[in-house]
Amino acid sequence: MNIPDHLKYTKDHEWIELKDGIATIGITDFAQGELGDIIFVEFPDIDVQAKAGDSIGTIEAVKTVADIFTPLDGTVVEVNSALGNNPELTNTDPYGTGWMIKLKDVSEGDVELLTAAAYKEIIS
Repeated sequence: MNIPDHLKYTKDHEWIELKDGIATIGITDFAQGELGDIIFVEFPDIDVQAKAGDSIGTIEAVKTVADIFTPLDGTVVEVNSALGNNPELTNTDPYGTGWMIKLKDVSEGDVELLTAAAYKEIIS
């Protein structure tokens, strides 16, 4: 199971990379494995104000449909439009080309972000 040390994680199986005031967010390798083959991803509009815990889209997999929740407060500045034609990138490269959204003006709010080690304990 791939769990990069430089990222932060949530108990809901999202990863976060904070860089230059922008949070890049996706689902973890564990989450994509549980969902199975992802066939469609629906995103929020750009400039949407998101609060930690808000549903900001959906992931449709062969097995199920799941909400995408934002782990942080912020404004949606970019969505991974490549997933529109290639949603399977979330399965093959969840921490790279399979990222989901980018937020600016982020605030951790009431969400507890986990280190890679703490996240590993949750899924073990």
